[in-house]
Amino acid sequence: MTSVLKAIGLMSGTSMDGIDAAVLETDGERIAAFGATHFEPYGPEMRAKLRAGMERAASWAAGGPLPAELADLERELTQAHARAVDALLRSGGLAARDVDVVGFHGQALAHRPEQRMTLQIGSGPLLAAMSGIDIVNDFRNADVRAGGQGAPLVPIYHAALASDRAPVAVVNIGGVANLTFVGRNGELVAFDTGPGNAPIDDWTLQHTGKPVDAGGALAAKGRVNESVVAHLLQHPFFAKPAPKSLDRMAFSLDMARNLSAEDGAATLTAFTARAIAGAAKHLPSPPLEWIVCGGGRHNPVLMRELHAALQGSRVVTADDVGWRGDFIEAEAFAYLAVRSLRGLPISFPKTTGVPRPMSGGALSAKPA
Repeated sequence: MTSVLKAIGLMSGTSMDGIDAAVLETDGERIAAFGATHFEPYGPEMRAKLRAGMERAASWAAGGPLPAELADLERELTQAHARAVDALLRSGGLAARDVDVVGFHGQALAHRPEQRMTLQIGSGPLLAAMSGIDIVNDFRNADVRAGGQGAPLVPIYHAALASDRAPVAVVNIGGVANLTFVGRNGELVAFDTGPGNAPIDDWTLQHTGKPVDAGGALAAKGRVNESVVAHLLQHPFFAKPAPKSLDRMAFSLDMARNLSAEDGAATLTAFTARAIAGAAKHLPSPPLEWIVCGGGRHNPVLMRELHAALQGSRVVTADDVGWRGDFIEAEAFAYLAVRSLRGLPISFPKTTGVPRPMSGGALSAKPA
């Protein structure tokens, strides 16, 4: 029997709100136990640096050295992740020697798979030195170099969570929204559905100075501009066959520029929901239920719009089915790190478009 490892997963997503950290015990196939969790928030200064980093990365020449400012940001980001690991160990009553591996996603700054380029900053060697634990990171590059989209990578973990509920659609609403379909026979289909929280967050920041539309309060005061939503849904991305993926900055706020703050928030929220619902046409069969995870499930206006757009379907949150909705992606990178150590595939032809199932990730060993 393959041994079960104790792993930590770290996720800093495109919402840029902070670092999710979770302990998972797994052999890379089955889930043996769930452990402690921790959230390490980013302050306004760090969020601003990450936004600036995304803008700088837009002009980065793939394969070249990181510009000095991005190298500095990578070091600061890695140090923040080391603090998250330390806090997680303390909250879980663990020592570094109790943990076999850390799965370190890093922070995505640019994603251009059509150019065979993706950039997630985060230094595996530095985190290994700071934490005293073996690190697996750089999960996406092998897939992208082989011609895949490099995203989403969480589907194989969704399949482990949801195999007894198939056929099911698991929707993660982060900065970008993505969907995993798990079929009764284990069929796995996954792709980005379109924008998630990112346009809503950016719009809210621009118009109110707040980084998120907490509780959908701004959108709740507005009215959906149906003509704008209809126009946005004509974007060529939505007609592309799956699998497919998006850069966080793929949709500009110019799409709602003539609307009031409230109407813009309402319209972008409706757009995200309808883009998710429209993804149903790419699925091999109708799911029995749609399980929503990620930060977007905390927005009641977004959830109301999603229920309306998926009228007739069962829509529930991850919490409703007993999952840890805020930490699924962190758990997933713990799971992927163990799969990487075992040489098991983490991406598949119907999840990223890679030609064959592929493993991925780079191992940085802790100091001797």
